[in-house]
Amino acid sequence: MAHLLGAERVGIAFPTRTVFESISLGLEDGDRIGIVGRNGDGKSTLLRMLAGRLEPTSGRVTRRGGLQVGVLDQQDTLDQDSTIGHAIVGDRPEYEWAGDARIRDLLAGLVGDLDWHARIGDLSGGQRRRVALAQLLAADWDVLFLDEPTNHLDVQGIAWLAEHLNKRYATGRGAFVAVTHDRWFLDAVCTGTWEVHDGQVEPFEGGYAAYILQRVERDRMSAATEAKRQNLMKKELAWLRRGAPARTAKPKFRIDAANQLIEDEPPARDPIQLAQLAATRLGKDVVDIVDASVELGGRTILDDVTWRIAPGERAGILGRNGAGKSTLLALIAGRIRPTTGRVKTGKTVKIAELTQDLAELTEHENDPVRVVVSSLKSSYQSGGKELTPGQLLERLGFRSGELSTPVKDLSGGQRRRLQLLLILLDEPNVLILDEPTNDLDTDMLAAMEDVLDSWAGCLIVVSHDRYLIERVTDHQFAIVDGGLRHVPGGVDAYLALSGTGSVAGKVGPASQQQDTRAQDSSATSADASAPSEGAKPSALTGAERRALEKEAASLDRRLEKATKQRATLLQRFETADHSDFDALAALQAELAAVDERIGELEEAWLETHEGLEA
Repeated sequence: MAHLLGAERVGIAFPTRTVFESISLGLEDGDRIGIVGRNGDGKSTLLRMLAGRLEPTSGRVTRRGGLQVGVLDQQDTLDQDSTIGHAIVGDRPEYEWAGDARIRDLLAGLVGDLDWHARIGDLSGGQRRRVALAQLLAADWDVLFLDEPTNHLDVQGIAWLAEHLNKRYATGRGAFVAVTHDRWFLDAVCTGTWEVHDGQVEPFEGGYAAYILQRVERDRMSAATEAKRQNLMKKELAWLRRGAPARTAKPKFRIDAANQLIEDEPPARDPIQLAQLAATRLGKDVVDIVDASVELGGRTILDDVTWRIAPGERAGILGRNGAGKSTLLALIAGRIRPTTGRVKTGKTVKIAELTQDLAELTEHENDPVRVVVSSLKSSYQSGGKELTPGQLLERLGFRSGELSTPVKDLSGGQRRRLQLLLILLDEPNVLILDEPTNDLDTDMLAAMEDVLDSWAGCLIVVSHDRYLIERVTDHQFAIVDGGLRHVPGGVDAYLALSGTGSVAGKVGPASQQQDTRAQDSSATSADASAPSEGAKPSALTGAERRALEKEAASLDRRLEKATKQRATLLQRFETADHSDFDALAALQAELAAVDERIGELEEAWLETHEGLEA
């Protein structure tokens, strides 16, 4: 693979702090890198330095001659008075860009629903983000640097972007680097992950799932790693292994090693216990929405929606931008009334909302964090345990030195976490989260999810973060054409259904929901495979299937043997003389060869099983 650019012993320092002292890394053709790390550790600084936007204090950045570099900043630089069409294709004649299949694809995927002649200054933040992405992707770049590319994109937009990048870099020509907190996106597109921490950049192979596994292994083998951080990452890994099959089947994800690491790790949450606690606190009635429609400005936002929210229900709401998700939340919270139909709220219900505007912190702008927290309750119940506000602050990632910081001086992520803490200390029994992942890095997202795992009550989440939706909720509902529909197959089923342009059926009354969900499940299966009527018979003959089954069994045995060999090598590492560098290098070479063989076997295993499922 051809070398594109590299950083050699690069240091970056500002008057008040040193970000990097001496880092070395490089990009080659085919690299798809995701950058993760805590907020403020230097992810965007690293991106700007590699892109040539920031000169290093020491060391140097080398680039291949004639290298074309494209950059997507967090804030777009579009001309306010330009039109969408001119911003994307410039002055190129229509026959030229319209004849380019790649341009047609990105126009359909990102701006197909927008007026081609609309003025940039009149667009919303999400629409401007899509135009900026389309403008960047319309050009030919050797290297793309993307700073939070999924910001303001809905689930469909994120899925389209992942598919586009995978297609674009499938040939192994060119590379891209993305700073993002969207863990699903990292898993979907990245072949490598760079973790920025403590002035270093540590490379990992694979996307987010593989990064988590390798990070747990690193933490386990390092005596200096904090036990709390290690346990949190093991819990995250446990969910990854027990979660969606598409995630657990990543070729580089060491399945047996992961199972060994999490064998004593309990499930992320006990749904039966949480449901019992929720029923005790809430009673039988929570919120019943019956035949409700909402009209705003002469437009029907929600149409004939029925949803009976049960005690302990953990639901995620999916839908395009502008579909009516926030309107539905307002209906549940009682901030608006339905135009027709009714909304009934139980007598014991106490609703709290984590909104996007941080309204809870307005009156505390000049108060230190400890003063704000000490004015509230002295304890908080979590999973049957009593926590002090300080312990809850610690679980949400606050350090002791940050307790004296005035609220106005907190970062966006810190303010978001403090907002959640204030809401939890008020002890609601119905919690509504509207885009809770804004300004949070991957570590803080994991910490927030850990707190929510032990929270007993109803949880309603609206988010474009696919990973979060799948992680903290048990059921997903979609708003399509003003109607609300249960989606048993989760986000994948929703994307498949919404791609058709219309989704028939809505959530019915409680007595009918079970039948509706069964029908939805059948519909999802039919959409995912093919209609049963007129379907083509399997392409495999009996002999071919038997041959594939034999090959799968053989691969299982070979994988088991290679995995045991790897475990033996790791044991030899632990007992080896660490002063004998030659012996260590030989062991490292053996381990690398075994890892490569395991990777090849896993890829063959996946291909074989895909053939059996076809």
